[in-house]
Amino acid sequence: MPRATSGAATARKKRRLRKATKGYFLSRSKQTRTMIHAVMRAGVTAYRDRRRKKRDYRSLWVTRITAACRARGVSYSRFMAGLRKASIILNRKMLSELAICDEAAFDKIVAMATA
Repeated sequence: MPRATSGAATARKKRRLRKATKGYFLSRSKQTRTMIHAVMRAGVTAYRDRRRKKRDYRSLWVTRITAACRARGVSYSRFMAGLRKASIILNRKMLSELAICDEAAFDKIVAMATA
């Protein structure tokens, strides 16, 4: 009796790997062992960067607010402290949008925060 092999399962695994590594460079999309490493590494990077993206966006918003505040003669830290004292509850994303799109509204918020 012939020995049993895992031919179908192996083929399925390789098909799944090929689909995952489609478009990868050179052996990363051709050789099974390299494909496995490439997919593992891509998964690690994707997992890490899903969390990193949140940090990056917050950093961008803070940079935009800082630039807008400096243009109005107040530092970011004093502006944020002023907002807290004036009990104005706006998140950094909305503040950065106001600083870019609606400068008049941002001017009023800065005035309230500095008063």
